[in-house]
Amino acid sequence: MSELMRRYVVMSLATEAPFDPRDPDGVFVLKPWKDPAALRALRTYRDNCYPELRRDLAAWVDVIERGAVVRGDVGRRNEPHVRPVGRDAAHGPVTRGARRAKRRRSTRTKRRRR
Repeated sequence: MSELMRRYVVMSLATEAPFDPRDPDGVFVLKPWKDPAALRALRTYRDNCYPELRRDLAAWVDVIERGAVVRGDVGRRNEPHVRPVGRDAAHGPVTRGARRAKRRRSTRTKRRRR
């Protein structure tokens, strides 16, 4: 049985309503076909969930990646801001060398504190 199921009906509201970030049942809808940032989020979710769901999400991501590029309004606005894979949002590219240098700096700082 597929792990991806249609469980909710999502529709646009006639008027906008405020989003309550404290609502534990609140949802945030992503459209991975239309938004490259949403596709990145879906890949991250796929890489961090249980195996059966991971398999179904991988198949979905594959279909999206092979399909035509479709952009919605938010997707067009997000597209220039999507970082290449392997970049730390605040500090640029994350490489093995950068990680080692960071560890060395933190070790030196600990030694000085002693």
